[in-house]
Amino acid sequence: MQIRDLTSANIGAATSLWVRAGLTRPWNPPELDLQRALDGGTSTVLGAFDNDRLIGTVMVGHDGHRGWVYYLAVDESQRGTGLGRQLMSTAEDWLRKHGAVKVQLMVRSTNETVLGFYEHLGYEAAEVQVRSKRLT
Repeated sequence: MQIRDLTSANIGAATSLWVRAGLTRPWNPPELDLQRALDGGTSTVLGAFDNDRLIGTVMVGHDGHRGWVYYLAVDESQRGTGLGRQLMSTAEDWLRKHGAVKVQLMVRSTNETVLGFYEHLGYEAAEVQVRSKRLT
């Protein structure tokens, strides 16, 4: 198994994994999110490959201070193997290398399994509210 940056050639496999993992929403085209991350100077999408098969992803980026993680996905056949933990560790290393001092992520409050996963990795609930506004 190898973890490396994705390229535009991996967009189809990554978005397919994200759909199967339940990470996508109809109003937010994941292909555009992925391409923006690949094109950005402060972001990337890391992929875990078993030979040529994409089995996991994590999108990572920073704003110069805080890092953000999105689209952590592990193929159903690989869940429980430690791959999610390994992808998060690689994302955290990427952020440290790029000067981020803190990492943040968002999880839907109803997703108790994923909240438990992140709690097990040492992530805590932050005393903040996330507000959003669509610009499109």
